[in-house]
Amino acid sequence: MKTNSNGSELIKNLVILGDFVLLNVLLLIFKQAGPGILPNFFETSPKTELLVGNLTLLIAEYFFHTHIHERRESFSSVWGRCLKLCLCQSILFFVVSRLIGGSGGFFNFVFYYIPVFYICLLLFRAIELYILRRYRQAGGNTRRVLFIGSDMANEAIYNDLMSDPTTGYKVIGYYSNFPIKDAPDDFPHLGSLSELQDLIEKNEIGEDIHDVFCCLSHDMGSYITNVINWCDRQVIHFYYVPRMEGNDRLKLKPEIFGDFTLFTNFVEPLANRTNRFIKRTFDIVFSCFALILLLPFIPIIALMIKIQSPGPLLFKQKRTGLNGDEFYCYKFRSMHVNKDADTVQATKDDPRKFAFGNFMRKTNIDEFPQFFNVLRGDMSIVGPRPHMLKHTEQYSELIDKYMVRHFSKPGITGWAQVTGFRGETEKLEQMEGRIKKDIWYIENWSFWLDIKIIALTALSIIKPDKNAY
Repeated sequence: MKTNSNGSELIKNLVILGDFVLLNVLLLIFKQAGPGILPNFFETSPKTELLVGNLTLLIAEYFFHTHIHERRESFSSVWGRCLKLCLCQSILFFVVSRLIGGSGGFFNFVFYYIPVFYICLLLFRAIELYILRRYRQAGGNTRRVLFIGSDMANEAIYNDLMSDPTTGYKVIGYYSNFPIKDAPDDFPHLGSLSELQDLIEKNEIGEDIHDVFCCLSHDMGSYITNVINWCDRQVIHFYYVPRMEGNDRLKLKPEIFGDFTLFTNFVEPLANRTNRFIKRTFDIVFSCFALILLLPFIPIIALMIKIQSPGPLLFKQKRTGLNGDEFYCYKFRSMHVNKDADTVQATKDDPRKFAFGNFMRKTNIDEFPQFFNVLRGDMSIVGPRPHMLKHTEQYSELIDKYMVRHFSKPGITGWAQVTGFRGETEKLEQMEGRIKKDIWYIENWSFWLDIKIIALTALSIIKPDKNAY
């Protein structure tokens, strides 16, 4: 499905132009740095090589151009696209240069040109993203938004738009027959639906509107049609917002059925056999690599555990996995042997933890044996974290859609863990937040999302999460 972004094409083109400036400056710097980094053809025919460099960047930009002009682009999602852009341009550049007569060291090119180009590209993106956000926050490149209807779905979208002022949305307010209960003060009720209709007919709406979000019942079809026609005449983007029942929102996917557009239940990406094959292949390769790296450290870890706490090296516990099936999950033991291990969560100052065990928990080292679970097929590298059986029984009664998280294999790390929902869940709201993140991951899985989660998890080893205990 198309992702709404409402970005500026002018900003996008300016950033792409900046990429060409960066490339040409780097090529000239490499030329001055001496031979050996770029193919030797650059020394004898620099104009031709500059032309090749720019043409290959043009091709790379066509496939992997910047997305930072979009209003919901975070820097954490930029690095992957920059990497694709850099690799595409670099490979094309090197291959074409060699084909037209260039020679030179492949390893120098790989170890100097590609890393420098990528790092400079990331620095440029960080600076550009910062400037763009400050510009929007100051009132530039804004989009004015109008809401229609008092359904709580409209308020949820409003809160989402206002959660980050740097996206540049300015909400005018909303029209409805009834004001939204406890709506924020800066989300004003502008009048009734009939008053809005009068303003539309007289063309007297004061401010230019870019986007309209409408959340009305289907029995108001004629009113909605009038609003759509007005939006079409005024070149305003119209969005129909599905109504919410309590905290539930219909999540339907459009599908063409003959000449009609129908809506069906959203099918999670991992229901696709090809996607499951990609994920499983990556799990096996990554786990084998991780276990090979881990082997030299196992004696050290084992010695530290044995010195500080008598008992087994590994801790195993039954947990809930794919489709609700039970399996044994393995970890390096980080607590003294105790009778509450299968019923009581770890807390911040838990007396059951020993010093090295506490360090392992903060840095995720205790999770490493779960790579064996991944090879066995019980787990994946990324997915909803598996819960102990008591928690599955407890929370499945308290939280609607709790069991949906078991449509995916559990993971060593997950989207909830890297977005602030790691650690003890003292309140029911904390677990509800975790479940929402888990379900979002299942519905939005992609290979690059897994890579992003793994990268964020790796950062937690260097900078431990404050909730990791």
